[in-house]
Amino acid sequence: MSNLKQHWDTVFTTKQENEVSWFQSYPKTSIAFIELFNLPLDAHIIDVGGGDSTFIDALLNKGYTHVFLLDISAQAIERTKKGWVIEQKM
Repeated sequence: MSNLKQHWDTVFTTKQENEVSWFQSYPKTSIAFIELFNLPLDAHIIDVGGGDSTFIDALLNKGYTHVFLLDISAQAIERTKKGWVIEQKM
């Protein structure tokens, strides 16, 4: 498990978010999937393996209030937190 964690920590410390193959500036498919269920804005939604994706940001921008991010990489979570702080200060 530590090799896997180390791998993902390395990815998130050496690459920018747009340098990975799964990058999307807006998670259109994931948001469309959530919208199919017509969930209330206080629904609990977890992004498992979310890394520093824009899915949580898109959910927050839509008004969802109980969103959670889970990732094996502490580096990914820290990058996501920094992004939220920057956006909140603007």
